[in-house]
Amino acid sequence: MSVMDILDKRAAFSFEVFPPKTDVGMEKLCGKGGVLEQLYTLNPDYISCTYGAGGTNVGKNLEVLDKIVKDGKTIGVTHFTCIGNTKEGIKEQLQTYLDHGINHMLALRGDLPFGWTGTGGDLHYATELVKFVRQEFGDKFTIAVAGSPEGHIACRSLEADIAFLKQKQDNGADYIMTQLCWDMDQFRYWLDAIRAAGIWMPVDVGIMPILDQAATINMALSRNGCVMPRALCEIISKNWIFPNPFVKDPFDADVEGKKASFKAAGIEYTINQIDEYRACGINGIHLYALNKYDDVAYIAKAAGLLDLI
Repeated sequence: MSVMDILDKRAAFSFEVFPPKTDVGMEKLCGKGGVLEQLYTLNPDYISCTYGAGGTNVGKNLEVLDKIVKDGKTIGVTHFTCIGNTKEGIKEQLQTYLDHGINHMLALRGDLPFGWTGTGGDLHYATELVKFVRQEFGDKFTIAVAGSPEGHIACRSLEADIAFLKQKQDNGADYIMTQLCWDMDQFRYWLDAIRAAGIWMPVDVGIMPILDQAATINMALSRNGCVMPRALCEIISKNWIFPNPFVKDPFDADVEGKKASFKAAGIEYTINQIDEYRACGINGIHLYALNKYDDVAYIAKAAGLLDLI
């Protein structure tokens, strides 16, 4: 069964994990009784695994996906970028994935490493990657592509970004996995706009649980340029850790109390946002697990996501 078979029938529910850099991290994620095996108990339709920053840590990415395929509890989806890749290298790597039983991918340009002005490879955009994969592998891969409800930060306009998303569809993409977006008015506008542009692909919405101040701010501003709505800003402000949440040893007298209060409010905010997304008629929720179980399991259960299956 493919992800498209599921999306044709009902809304999907899935997780994203990342490849740990250390053996200890790998054991926590992939070992007996680890996070992956815990996530399986929630019956996700698929689990995707990212690359490291700039396309690094590919070996660990494959190791994580091998575990998912071997366990046979859900579909494994690999992220795949253009960063530093030749066409021949892309062919070899994708054939390796197929040889390992991994036939779903999220086709990305990829975040450029610090100081880079281009991908450093033969392909420069996800539109080219989708076209290349279809030319070389036909229908062997189910291909997801990224959608940016606020527009990709490197794109000249939202309209141009939507045009490129349409090009990804025309080049053979199957469905959309959205980038982080907390601005629900903007998301609704974007959803109407892509449908008006003739983009019929199912929309699977990426959700990052709001659990930590620094991580939330970093995710919004360091790569994506996301709008942070007033309600979310209030949660941050009311629980602000002085001098700021990025300091390793803050002088705030109530650091732990504020972290706990922020996390509780952030979880409630995340659950409410999932409700709003589902009310838009989207085709799935893709929850960033952050290589943890307890918090995302609580969110999934409280949001009613387990009832999708």
